[in-house]
Amino acid sequence: MSGVDFLNKLLDGVEVEWKPLGQLGELVRGNGLQKKDFTETGVPAIHYGQIYTYYGLSTSETKSFVSPDLAKQLKKVDKGDVVITNTSENLEDVGKALVYLGEQQAVTGGHATILKPGECLLGKYFAYFTQTEEFSVAKRKYAKGAKVIDVSATDMAKIKILIPCPDKPKKSLEIQAEIVSILDTFTELTTELTTELTTELTTRKKQYNHYRDQLLIFEDGEVEWKRLGDVVRIKNGKDHKTLGDGEFPVYGSGGVMRFADAFAYNKPSVLIPRKGSLGNLFFVDVPFWNVDTIFYTEIDEAQIIPKFLYYFLTTVGLGEMNQAGGVPSQTQAVLNELKIPLPNLIEQREIVAMLDKFDALTNSLTEGLPREIELRQKQYEHYRDLLLSFPVQESATP
Repeated sequence: MSGVDFLNKLLDGVEVEWKPLGQLGELVRGNGLQKKDFTETGVPAIHYGQIYTYYGLSTSETKSFVSPDLAKQLKKVDKGDVVITNTSENLEDVGKALVYLGEQQAVTGGHATILKPGECLLGKYFAYFTQTEEFSVAKRKYAKGAKVIDVSATDMAKIKILIPCPDKPKKSLEIQAEIVSILDTFTELTTELTTELTTELTTRKKQYNHYRDQLLIFEDGEVEWKRLGDVVRIKNGKDHKTLGDGEFPVYGSGGVMRFADAFAYNKPSVLIPRKGSLGNLFFVDVPFWNVDTIFYTEIDEAQIIPKFLYYFLTTVGLGEMNQAGGVPSQTQAVLNELKIPLPNLIEQREIVAMLDKFDALTNSLTEGLPREIELRQKQYEHYRDLLLSFPVQESATP
């Protein structure tokens, strides 16, 4: 049975409508709760920041508590209510929803809104709906602020939610409950599968690191060793702000920052952070630009294959070699003194070929387990959105 056929059977001919959230329940802005107010025991309390860092879509227990005296001054959250985040540094975390299922009344603070669902809205149905693209587009329309983004309770009330047969509350809640049940089951299965795949990926990464290290361990006298400065020239990056947009990647210590219309170097190179994430190495074999937070290397390929150098440098613990007291920093002088093994070029190529194959399985987003995890998440999102976007007529859209 197709998704549309399933929905038609579930709806059984009933109409669906886009209804403003304010018509589906009461929205109450929280007040006054701060992290410093938390106690070991007392009245359950939900801080807005915990909704996008700690909780899932629903909970029967809270992470935090406040004193009974303070709780009297705060807005109350009853069983079945939904606590919605109003404020965050990014839009994605605004509008996150948590259904409270605890038996004891809870409280929440000023950066959250409490939705008390009316007779035609199931709290968890709304919580799932906040994950859809339709809701994302709507909250973007009402978002205010730059560094700190806020969607007020008043504006949240204007966002429209797709509701089956709102003129028949009992039937509507039955349909919503069925959709929630399906999504709960699918969420659980997806989470279990993703956990299994993530565990498998972690195991494979450990195996890869062990395998890589074994291939790159050489006994004394087995191969020649040289200073890094004897096989490469370490070069500083340059400012990129005057460059136009183009096709060449611009690297900083965190990775690709943008694409520009010029390049600084056009041969295979290992990029080594100068500041920031010192262990964040990059192997680049296309023309590129790099900024002053990351070095690039001009490699003597008569002595060492660039990819072999990259793999070896991932084993030496550059991330722990901080040369400064504040922002982690690295110097050319220290890097130049690193000892590098130099098996013959044929052996280097063989080691690189073996590590490339293992690396593709372990780390690539288009191969192996990471790709499988990504596909499972996309599959879940597809069916979630399908269940929450009924086959309505064009005139019924918001």
